[in-house]
Amino acid sequence: MTELDPVIHAQARLRVVASLSALNDGDKIAFPRLQELLAMTAGNLSVHLRKLEDAGYVEISKTHRGRTPATLVRLSRRGRLAFEEYTESIRALLGPTPSKEQS
Repeated sequence: MTELDPVIHAQARLRVVASLSALNDGDKIAFPRLQELLAMTAGNLSVHLRKLEDAGYVEISKTHRGRTPATLVRLSRRGRLAFEEYTESIRALLGPTPSKEQS
């Protein structure tokens, strides 16, 4: 049986990684925008991003836009690979989909 990555498998982290994987490789998203997309509180999102960052799946950079601090998030190369492996594992667990001819 295929093992699912426990870091990604938690519902909130799966939503974060899935959202970040939709970005082009290397693209970043501002923390408030990610928070808005996921409808998560800042505290909840921060906790899950920390767990993903500790695993090396996301990279967080802090910068300034003018005088305003900005936190940017991106999926790391390792995170992208982990998410691809995770989705392959899910597909393997679900088994082959029946073709239209079999339906």
